[in-house]
Amino acid sequence: MLYRWYELNRAAMRPARFAAGSCGLFFNNPLNPLAHTVAGRHAAAACALIERTTRRYARPEFGIESTKIDGKIVGVSEETVWQRPFCRLVHFKRQIEPNRTARDPRILVVAPMSGHFATLLRGTVETLLPEHEVFITDWHDARGVAQTQGSFDLDDYILYLREMLRHLGGDVHLFAVCQPAAPALAAVALMEEEGDANVPTSLILAGGPVDTRINPTAVNRLAEQRGTKWFRDHVIAIVPWPNAGAGRAVYPGFLQLSGFMSMNADRHFRAHSDYFMHLVQGDRDSAANHSTFYDEYLAVMDLTAEFYLQTIDSVFVRQALPQGEMRHRARSVDLGAIRRVPLMTIEGENDDITGAGQCRAALDLCRNVPRAMKLHYTCAEVGHYGVFNGSRFRLDIAPRVAQFVRTHDRRARPIFATTARLRDASAARAPSQSRDISHAIWATARAGYEGLRFFANRAKPPAEPQAAAAIRVSVRSRERPKRRVLELVG
Repeated sequence: MLYRWYELNRAAMRPARFAAGSCGLFFNNPLNPLAHTVAGRHAAAACALIERTTRRYARPEFGIESTKIDGKIVGVSEETVWQRPFCRLVHFKRQIEPNRTARDPRILVVAPMSGHFATLLRGTVETLLPEHEVFITDWHDARGVAQTQGSFDLDDYILYLREMLRHLGGDVHLFAVCQPAAPALAAVALMEEEGDANVPTSLILAGGPVDTRINPTAVNRLAEQRGTKWFRDHVIAIVPWPNAGAGRAVYPGFLQLSGFMSMNADRHFRAHSDYFMHLVQGDRDSAANHSTFYDEYLAVMDLTAEFYLQTIDSVFVRQALPQGEMRHRARSVDLGAIRRVPLMTIEGENDDITGAGQCRAALDLCRNVPRAMKLHYTCAEVGHYGVFNGSRFRLDIAPRVAQFVRTHDRRARPIFATTARLRDASAARAPSQSRDISHAIWATARAGYEGLRFFANRAKPPAEPQAAAAIRVSVRSRERPKRRVLELVG
């Protein structure tokens, strides 16, 4: 019923939005004398504000048309290389020599499925493109998937990852960002157990909640006051007609967005007030920046109810993966089966979404991966967003990812030269508007991800075993890559 009221409200506002759009054209016409008066500019600004706050925002585009390789600008095009009802695999094809393409490692970026679209990782893709062949999971809005296409839960999510790896022949490094950390580990463990030759060349986890019992955050403690049943009863709705997914049970994107907005209501009010004044004053650049940001921020997707609730129950309520109780369609998931896949974990020192050690726990859980194939990096003074996007990702984390990838890739070239080149190239490039947009969105959107962290255990973090097989990279934020210090833990 909630979804129906939401759609009814949108339908009721449609005439007002069309009227505002028409009036805006009238008052913005340079041939109209009123357009050059104070009253006319105020009227045009009011019409623009009404039109924008009442529209439905579609999925944004990645919009990556070029990248810089070895000092030269080369074209980039999107190719859909694999597709299923709830996801497509996008390849950012660089217009370069085939020999160079064959030499560069391939990276599959697994985008989080937590409310916003994969386009929020635009900056991540831009940073990786100069040195890698990049693929990304572009998850579909459940509202637009017909019921005849079947259901989609966490088990299906894991199955999709396995199919993508098989499609790519296993010759790819899996880079799971946040939410996909647990299902990515499960997918690799199942493939290892089967002796599948298509396991990824390496697995990189960035800020992912692998073991939420460790250092539970304030979000975890708050979530303990709620239960899975409460969320099933209060946030699950049915997609109404005339959407393609009519009749499907979902966690609606507009509820997720409400959580985002409520966290920073004053900030959003000021942003729209400033937008109005920018239009009145004729500051088109500032107004355009506002529009670009909110075009992405207000575009949200519905998640299938079965995926949302199973993720809560398995990953955040029961912590099934670290306790050895996770199952994939009645089949036990044993991380001890992972032996051939090198593993890297990345955390932010100031991450208040995924507590310190929750992602790093994967290194201990994958007990049969050789010590030399494990690496952990904690980036100083970086929050949740910074572990996969933004300036610190470009300058500090991406070069380490590139080095780790080349250490374990058959196309390996001189590691330090490659890393230094990536760092220098990143430093020389000014942050693009899209990166700033993604940063602001992720910084404001904590509530959506926090909504997935439920019933964290209040027990103290387990003591780190003396024989923890991990390599910690300790580098001061301003040091050159060649001055890194490696410290064996244990």
